[in-house]
Amino acid sequence: MQKGGTPFALASGVEETFADWEGERRTLMARNISDLGLSIAGTRVERMVNQLYEELAARSLTFRPPVYLSDQWGCPDNTPLIGVPFYLADPRLERIEDDLAEGIESDEESMKFLRHEAGHAFNYAYRLYDRADWRQTFGPYSRPYRDRYRADPFSHDYVRHILGWYAQKHPDEDFAETFAVWLTPDIDWRDAYSEWPALRKLEYVDRVLADIGDDIPIVPAPADDDLPVDAMRYPLEEHYRGIAESIPFGDPRIFDGDLKNIFGTASESPDGQPAARFIEAHRREIVGRISYWTGESSYVVRQFADFIRDRCDTLGLHVRGLEASTLIEMTAFGTAVMMNYRHTNSMNSMDKDDE
Repeated sequence: MQKGGTPFALASGVEETFADWEGERRTLMARNISDLGLSIAGTRVERMVNQLYEELAARSLTFRPPVYLSDQWGCPDNTPLIGVPFYLADPRLERIEDDLAEGIESDEESMKFLRHEAGHAFNYAYRLYDRADWRQTFGPYSRPYRDRYRADPFSHDYVRHILGWYAQKHPDEDFAETFAVWLTPDIDWRDAYSEWPALRKLEYVDRVLADIGDDIPIVPAPADDDLPVDAMRYPLEEHYRGIAESIPFGDPRIFDGDLKNIFGTASESPDGQPAARFIEAHRREIVGRISYWTGESSYVVRQFADFIRDRCDTLGLHVRGLEASTLIEMTAFGTAVMMNYRHTNSMNSMDKDDE
């Protein structure tokens, strides 16, 4: 510990550091993403891509899907390329993302996404989806692709990899998720999925990829509409303005009954912390947990958390139980709401008849 200082001097130092970062943050937010000089080389993205390639080599696969920095995780439709979020290539941008999204991908989470996108890349590179046995195993590739889908959490027909039962979204996602599980090191997928119908899909992947051989497909460079960073000629702040859909909350009273069950009035809990302050203090954890279990975008979940916080403030609600149990109940409530929204794209269906 530094000696000879004062609390004021220490506080001033902290404020100065915060001010420096806020100034740099404002500068970054105003700059075009294409002008930030972002590159994969020398970053943790490069390290994770190398790990992916090592895992492919361990499976005797010759093709190495090219990876580029883009606006989000993804694989352009029918193009064997892997897009990785640009902010993972710069610690300053990671810090901004972490603040705005209430969290950022760990290396473990990022590898899950990389393996999943590699599954898409192999599917597209070798047009596996055109094979009759592929369609028989996973379903028709031509099936309509919808962002909102119903999932059966009890189904054994699909592997479990990315949360939100993502394999159930579309046959293309089913294949990518199955590929990702098959590729993951240190997983005995035969044992993990024994007696599950999903095992048949894993065995299919194991068999069909052995037949690919050493043929290396020709891969085009990402087009501008695939959003490589050099095509993102707009400010960073614009990226964050447009990234989240706007939730149609409708009547602001929509969740009043639920909130009054979780929290209490000032007269019921005069010594309790204001519910709005409680939600704000735990917002990162609430958003992170709900997003984790539902697979919903953290940007969308943050809107929900902010809406609930503001409504609790309007109603004058207070915490009336133990903090830990209230946090569990709040997270469970939010998960139920967001899963309903994920399936229906509507908040109105959460209305109660007696409210």
